[in-house]
Amino acid sequence: MGLKLVGTPIGNLLDISKRALEVLNGVDAILCEDTRQTMKLLNHYMISKKMISFNDRNSSKKMPKIVEKMKKGAEYALVSDAGMPVISDPGLKLVDLCHESGISVDVIPGPSAVVSAIAASGLNASHFVFLGFLPRGSKLRKTLKMVSQLNMATVFYESPYRLKRTLEEICNICPTSRVFVAREMTKVYQTFYRGFPCELSDLVKPIGEMTVVVEWKR
Repeated sequence: MGLKLVGTPIGNLLDISKRALEVLNGVDAILCEDTRQTMKLLNHYMISKKMISFNDRNSSKKMPKIVEKMKKGAEYALVSDAGMPVISDPGLKLVDLCHESGISVDVIPGPSAVVSAIAASGLNASHFVFLGFLPRGSKLRKTLKMVSQLNMATVFYESPYRLKRTLEEICNICPTSRVFVAREMTKVYQTFYRGFPCELSDLVKPIGEMTVVVEWKR
């Protein structure tokens, strides 16, 4: 019984552990951020399993029933569209409720866009703050100014449509900082960019998923 948090590939479907596949095969059902995305993974590994849509829009309504079934012995896997669930993804409230309800929670580790980007960057990120997705509007500059003063690297996800503005804000705050942008990690068109924010704002192609590492230097 209980909840299994299963890490899934961030791009390349081969980046999944044998244990993760065994768990997905063995649970009663899989809670998915987007069933269409999870279906691609399950079809690739010929796994036939009941999927339940579980995201920010419907999780509050579905949680009581899911928890009640786990109390009676059911076992569920929780996955996100890519990477580790709960990290900047739905599921936090469910994990919290499981702990409060005495339901077993287990972790099956998998790929992480944050850790992968840090490793590939070559920047000094032995201490870092992870921001998830940055705020929009006027809060963006305020947030970047605040983290620039923490004396540690900053890692965040960014939309390709907002990346140029974000890099320009970093350029205005601290132009000598070093920035690493990982685009479409582990996928066919994976591309890494590294340099100063002012130059990268016009260099990075605004396509695909972006993970950004900033080494603040003044």
